[in-house]
Amino acid sequence: MLTRIGLIVAIVAGLAIGALNFTKIRQEITTLQTNLAEETAARQLAETELAGTNSILRRTSADLKATKETLATTTAERDQARADDEAKTKQVATLTKNLDDVTKARDAAQDELAQYRAAGMTPQQVLAANARIRDLQNTVAGTEAENVVLGRAIKKLKNELAAYITPNYVVTLPAGLKGKVVAADPKWNFVILNVGEDQGVLENGELLVDRDGRLVAKVKVQTVQKDRSIANVMPGWQLGQVMEGDQVIPAHPAS
Repeated sequence: MLTRIGLIVAIVAGLAIGALNFTKIRQEITTLQTNLAEETAARQLAETELAGTNSILRRTSADLKATKETLATTTAERDQARADDEAKTKQVATLTKNLDDVTKARDAAQDELAQYRAAGMTPQQVLAANARIRDLQNTVAGTEAENVVLGRAIKKLKNELAAYITPNYVVTLPAGLKGKVVAADPKWNFVILNVGEDQGVLENGELLVDRDGRLVAKVKVQTVQKDRSIANVMPGWQLGQVMEGDQVIPAHPAS
């Protein structure tokens, strides 16, 4: 009997210990599962953050490459602008010297012509002098015409040079300049004017379009020919439809 009771007690004790161990093992399993879930979530978050960081790095690298390309282009454009400025400055200096030389030659010819007229001469000398006077007059007329051409070229180059050097440079046109619109294209917003280089029109000069004392538009010259010019209607300045026969005057007349 005692043996049976001891055996029963041992079995009960064994079952109790087994149940206790099972409970402890289940708690450990639950803890391990919780830790595994937390580590998995942390790993997934780290992978997401790593992917985001890689994406930012790729965008930053692309932006850096684009910035380097823009800088290279800007540097090349700056160097080209400087070269253009130097070339135009040299052209202005050369044309100015040519104008001075032509002016001196004209003055010398005029002095020589005055000397012939003031001196008393024989008929033969007068005939020869008349021929010489005609030659000198032709020379003077030629030099004056050349002066006009050189003056226009110098003014054009000075305007182009000023546009490179001075931001928002305003081209001035002769105060007495008056012209008309001889053709207008409303589709492409350009007009043809009956004034050009001979009247003092310069590229990028601005003119006001007038009809019966009313402002119609402002135009900016794009191309200049001998007695014609082509201009574009400036955005924001078209108050009406530009038509053939409209008058044009300088928006910025020279003082």
